[in-house]
Amino acid sequence: MTYLRLENITKSFGSFVANDNINLTIERGKIHGILGENGAGKTTLMNILSGIHQPDSGTIYLEENPVNITSPKEAIKLGIGMIYQHFMLVPTLTVTENIILGTEKTWRFTPLNLRQKQQEIFALSQAYQLEIDPNSKIQDLPVGIQQRVEILKVLYRQAKLLILDEPTAVLTPPEVTLLISILRQLADSGNTIIFISHKLSEVMNLCDNITVLRRGKIVGTTNTKTTTNQDLAELMVGREVVLNLQKFPVFLGRLLLSVENLQVADDRGINAVQNISFQLREGEILGIAGVDGNGQRELADAIAGLRTIKQGKIEFYSGNNEGLKIGYIPEDRQKMGLVLQFNIGENLILKTFQKLPFARNFLLQKQAIKNNAKSAISAFDVRTNSENVQVGNLSGGNQQKVVLARELAEEPSLIIALQPTRGLDVGATEVVHTKLLKAREQGAAILYISTELEEVMAMSDRIAVIYKGEFVDILDAQTATIEEIGLLMGGGKNE
Repeated sequence: MTYLRLENITKSFGSFVANDNINLTIERGKIHGILGENGAGKTTLMNILSGIHQPDSGTIYLEENPVNITSPKEAIKLGIGMIYQHFMLVPTLTVTENIILGTEKTWRFTPLNLRQKQQEIFALSQAYQLEIDPNSKIQDLPVGIQQRVEILKVLYRQAKLLILDEPTAVLTPPEVTLLISILRQLADSGNTIIFISHKLSEVMNLCDNITVLRRGKIVGTTNTKTTTNQDLAELMVGREVVLNLQKFPVFLGRLLLSVENLQVADDRGINAVQNISFQLREGEILGIAGVDGNGQRELADAIAGLRTIKQGKIEFYSGNNEGLKIGYIPEDRQKMGLVLQFNIGENLILKTFQKLPFARNFLLQKQAIKNNAKSAISAFDVRTNSENVQVGNLSGGNQQKVVLARELAEEPSLIIALQPTRGLDVGATEVVHTKLLKAREQGAAILYISTELEEVMAMSDRIAVIYKGEFVDILDAQTATIEEIGLLMGGGKNE
């Protein structure tokens, strides 16, 4: 039975058409996956369903009745609940207080009234097997439990349609398994679920049907039983995609980096890295696996020379008098990797603008900058019609390609890649991985830091698992298992 139907939904922002005549049917009690490249229109479509945007044209039907979703409040009234990738919870409030926030006319609860709410939420959590203590403060809960609170929040508001946007981005593998179990149970109970993700294996494992968007249009809807990861990837990007990395064995060369008993503080002055030690050789990729926020950024910044260390040693071995060339791909391409107001050509020379051929007698050489940009655009498949386009106007994947092109331009001996594929679709991810593996074959040592565990396992020669700022173990990537690493990521210990 049809629960949600979209008919000719179109939404534009100026001359850019984000959604182009979208026709979509979602059945009651099913889990429907939405896939697409960055900029394909997924977020815009979900924002229309949740009342943040209104379509320029077209009609939304709930149970075959036309509805006008004018605001998020109206969406909630209609039984539509959005669960965002970045949780919308107040850390200092309890589970109960977060769930009822905004649902009551007054915050002047009597103790009895609040106790009643706690009992209602406890009963709701039991009914959906989302067991949780209603009195716990959000700041004391692990990420996986916080996500349960987000789900309970929309269920408390009697949502029948749940929209989850990249819900596994911050979860450990055991937490992902549990979330999938919870979502299946919700669907079995009659809830309808829209699941947005860029992880093909998750979508295939969880969803009943999958719709693929490309450049604002639906290019296909298929049943998971009759499709493959490869089929979906090709639908997303419109060309053949190599999903299985071609990683060749290489000879490990000389020692390039040695880190001993490293301690690094975060921006608040609190130790984020605790007594980390490791070595890295030419031709080796050391992957660092862990849930976001366990000291990865502070470690990368310290090795790149962007953050002062509190204790310990970082030693580089260059083998020449020029020093070790380091390429750094930061986790936030927009804030740390690029100057958004600069064009592509200018961003590509941020580290070399004082050198020949880009500068002569303190004057920038425009033709050299232009030629360099054209070469990089071609080599890294940056989707643009001009090297003069401001990088702020590029999609996230193309912005990341510009960062990658600049950081690899001088053939660095050491590459620090921090969340290099965050928010990227399969096409852009393929480019990033291919370029990094090519650098490895040419002798570069790579520190590959990512919350995408399957990527870390595929890219790495060794895998260090980080938890609360410490390496709890360093494993051989060929013999390590997802279950083993997932347990360590959550603070557990292998037998």
